[in-house]
Amino acid sequence: MNGTNNDVLVRVEDLVMHFPIYRGVIRRQVGAVRAVDGVSFEIRQGETLGLVGESGCGKSTTGRAMLQLYKPTSGRVYFQGQDLVELRSEPMRLMRRHLQMIFQDPYASLNPRMTVRDIVGEPLMAFGQASGKEIDARAAELLELVKLNPDFSGRYPHEFSGGQRQRIGIARALALNPSFIVCDEPISALDVSIQAQIVNLLEDLQKEFQLTYLFIAHDLSMVRHISDRVAVMYLGVIVELASRNDLYHNPLHPYTQALLSAIPVPDPAWGETHQRTVLQGDVPSPVNPPSGCRFRTRCPIADSHCAEERPVFREIEPDHYVACLKV
Repeated sequence: MNGTNNDVLVRVEDLVMHFPIYRGVIRRQVGAVRAVDGVSFEIRQGETLGLVGESGCGKSTTGRAMLQLYKPTSGRVYFQGQDLVELRSEPMRLMRRHLQMIFQDPYASLNPRMTVRDIVGEPLMAFGQASGKEIDARAAELLELVKLNPDFSGRYPHEFSGGQRQRIGIARALALNPSFIVCDEPISALDVSIQAQIVNLLEDLQKEFQLTYLFIAHDLSMVRHISDRVAVMYLGVIVELASRNDLYHNPLHPYTQALLSAIPVPDPAWGETHQRTVLQGDVPSPVNPPSGCRFRTRCPIADSHCAEERPVFREIEPDHYVACLKV
């Protein structure tokens, strides 16, 4: 499924997303939440790039800023060579046919006052792709694609389980035949028994429609299953990016090593021979991140040099990028 460097679909260059903090009667800015602070990566046609990290590290903000749901503070997001940041409202609206999102919470992302037919058909109406009976037919077709009974199209979201609601959200995302979908933790709110079904569905749809995914998640084992390459994020920056096999078999950044050591393994013998890396302290505030390396306050191998210099995100091995002064 991996492509070559010549078929890059999405390219992110030095993406920054700061949220200003205001205080006082005159609303004076006193700081900013540095949610995303200089992120760069590429996503190739037809591949799945996994994006992992702790809660609050900026994963979801990165996905939303890529789709211009948040207007980036600075940086560039190229889709098929077109810079999305520069697009005005109407050209960006038209571009959204090709860019869609599957949201984390299937309970909050569906309008409770709309039937499934209206939810799935709304994108078609918004872009003038269908009307009336055409929407009925297309909605039934989309529900079948996501393994739901088309007869459910007249029902409301509260009549469905969490997994079924997420399938409705996936059907809505597919309505306009997009090329690129941001999957923002699409399985984290679901029962474990349902998570694998949703991931398998996403993989089947990717093969059928040549989709490209940014898959944001906490579950490292699930990311390994679905992703071609994996980016590891910490406090607004990407610290490591590699193919899934390289990353899981040869993690180079101390933070990646700590994350992978925490994955439960159902093998008592493995636990006797492998030492788990336990990180000390809490994640620093994105309002006032540490100087130099963001990870240095929790890193077991950091020294004074790590506080003075911000590590460059560079290629250590072929297609294996790391931001660490010690690697």
